[in-house]
Amino acid sequence: MYGLILENLSEYIKQTYGEDKWEEIRKAAQVDQPSFSTHQVYPENLIPRLAKKAIQILNVSERNFFEQLGVFFVGFVSQYGYDRVLSVLGRHMRDFLNGLDNLHEYLKFSYPRMRAPSFICENETRQGLTLHYRSKRRGFVYYTMGQIKEVARHFYHKEMGIELVKEELLFDMVHVTFQLTFDNRAFTLASLTMTREEKHLPINASVLFEIFPFCIVFGSDMLVRSIGNSLMVVLPDLIGKKITNWFDLVRPLIAFKFETILYRTNNIFELVSVEPVMSDNPTDRRRDEILITDEFEVPEERNLRLKGQMIYMESWKMIMYLGTPVMPDLNSLIATGLYINDLSMHDFSRDLMLAGTQQSVELKLALDQEQQKSKKLEESMRKLDDEMRRTDELLYQMIPKQVADRLRTGENPIDTCEMFDSVSILFSDIVTFTEICSRITPMEVVSMLNAMYSIFDTLTERNRVYKVETIGDAYMVVSGAPEKEVNHAERVCDMALDMVDAITDLKDPSTGQHLQIRVGIHSGAVVAGIVGLKMPRYCLFGDSVNTASRMESTSEAMKIHISQSTKELLPECYRVTERGEVQVKGKGTMKTYWLQQREARTPLRRTLDTPFAEIEGELLDVRYNAPTYAMNEDRRGMYSPITFQDVARRSIASSPSKDMSYSRDCRSNSIGTVYGSSRKVTLTKSPSTVFGSLISHGGIGSSATSASSLKGNHYSATPTKKAQSANRDLVPAGILIKRHSKNSKEREQK
Repeated sequence: MYGLILENLSEYIKQTYGEDKWEEIRKAAQVDQPSFSTHQVYPENLIPRLAKKAIQILNVSERNFFEQLGVFFVGFVSQYGYDRVLSVLGRHMRDFLNGLDNLHEYLKFSYPRMRAPSFICENETRQGLTLHYRSKRRGFVYYTMGQIKEVARHFYHKEMGIELVKEELLFDMVHVTFQLTFDNRAFTLASLTMTREEKHLPINASVLFEIFPFCIVFGSDMLVRSIGNSLMVVLPDLIGKKITNWFDLVRPLIAFKFETILYRTNNIFELVSVEPVMSDNPTDRRRDEILITDEFEVPEERNLRLKGQMIYMESWKMIMYLGTPVMPDLNSLIATGLYINDLSMHDFSRDLMLAGTQQSVELKLALDQEQQKSKKLEESMRKLDDEMRRTDELLYQMIPKQVADRLRTGENPIDTCEMFDSVSILFSDIVTFTEICSRITPMEVVSMLNAMYSIFDTLTERNRVYKVETIGDAYMVVSGAPEKEVNHAERVCDMALDMVDAITDLKDPSTGQHLQIRVGIHSGAVVAGIVGLKMPRYCLFGDSVNTASRMESTSEAMKIHISQSTKELLPECYRVTERGEVQVKGKGTMKTYWLQQREARTPLRRTLDTPFAEIEGELLDVRYNAPTYAMNEDRRGMYSPITFQDVARRSIASSPSKDMSYSRDCRSNSIGTVYGSSRKVTLTKSPSTVFGSLISHGGIGSSATSASSLKGNHYSATPTKKAQSANRDLVPAGILIKRHSKNSKEREQK
């Protein structure tokens, strides 16, 4: 199916129902192309898929949708110049209907792979006629009715009534009978017989066959009696044989019988030879070898294709087929063993063949260029869709989808604010966060918060709550807004329980102990909406927000502090213990509770991904046999969002040792060697783990490293001799690190 029909459907929906409806229908039908190229062939199932979704979404009947689509098609093709063709196809409406098959033959030059329907008129009267419609496509009956009605109204200024008489399926073909009612006075004029004296001029049969070199004369028994001169050259054995055994009738879609042809003489008939036409002349074969080169490939189809008119010769009681060979280019002419002089002189067949050959190269080049541009355009459209999808994902992270879609339609941001009678709000923060920040570097603070927020963000999707914002170590979520939820308190409490479970996986970089959080929850009414112009955010307003924050500030480490209103919304499966009266700033005394657990709750699986956690895991694989060795686990590397190259550059810049040199072993990816009392272990694939501890405490070789970080086990960096000439800006992968116990150090001094 050519893109012209698909583009017509797209434009019809856009102009009638709007761009948004088209995008909705296209996505519902899972069609990736936002637009279609008119001359490109697309899968046959696209129209049924799009039409089915359009009928559902637009809430219209199948007949109304397809009929209006056919009406729109007549105006749509006008922008491509086809209205000029439609206006000159026939003087009267009856002429147009009788010439519909001829119109599709003309369009085949522009759309060679078109599967055109067939139209046959019969039972013509002054009030109308019967139209037979045959097609291998299903579902286009009402579409055709709309087209015929619009042509009659637009070009012939007639009101057309169409009645669907019969619709049947014959093998793989749909056969539909229409009764067309319209003012058909032109039929009466054509039926008037003109009386005149005619002088019979005798003509020799040889002259007739020379004028029409590809004509075929056959009788009611379908036996061929005579053929034209050129046809005699390529098919010399055709005379005396049944034409149905030598040719297939391609168009019109009727039975290849003598009586049937008599009623269809106003149609163009296309015949294709059953067997390929091969010349036995050695000269012709030699010509084929010379002319048909790699540049001019041999046509896949060597069958002879004829197109022409059937005329009943009353005096002969036979039908004479006046055919002309259909030759797209010289290759087809050569492949069938024909020459230019075999074509007729009076119908410009020779001129068209030669002129078409001269222009074919330029047209092919232009077509290739247009196809390349079309592919680039499609690729650009695909990339644009990807960018729009990524933009949507980013936007939906900042603003709820429902609110963002309203803003896209041009709604004022202030109009998005609405009242929510009951929501549950959660606040959390890290216990002693200020003290932790004073003991670690700013980069480690950012890395620690990034790891924590990444886990919490995953939990928001798991519990279907909305993340409002983060400020420092504070994390705020809500349920019941922007989508109203009945069980919002349960969702927020489940979120809190998961947060307390998950935080035990994250370690304090300064102490090695897991982080601790405190959580506060309150339920009440709020106003929510978009605030701001530069960086619009979805915000909550109301006393409930302040109360939820006070619940968090008065909570304790690793506990969930909930208010009375939240407790009343929880079912009995949640275990809650009374805390008692609590003095809340700005609220006075409030009765609050501790949320302990939920019955039958599945504990949070310890499978949540932590950024760079695998770095820390690799270090745990190192085993030491020395009984006096107790290495402190350095977990700071697991939070590091920076690359190993960044670590290397910082370590070189901060190193006070001038004689320090580095070596790199790309094959083993070794970064150092640790010596125990009885065995040597090589640390591999975890540079940030080692260098994170060295860099953040004053540089490699500094005293701060042994004093504060390694708890009695100090390390010294010994450069290898081979590393003296190594490139200093690469990852330092050749540092040898020696561990010394107190006894071994004393022995070395002695």
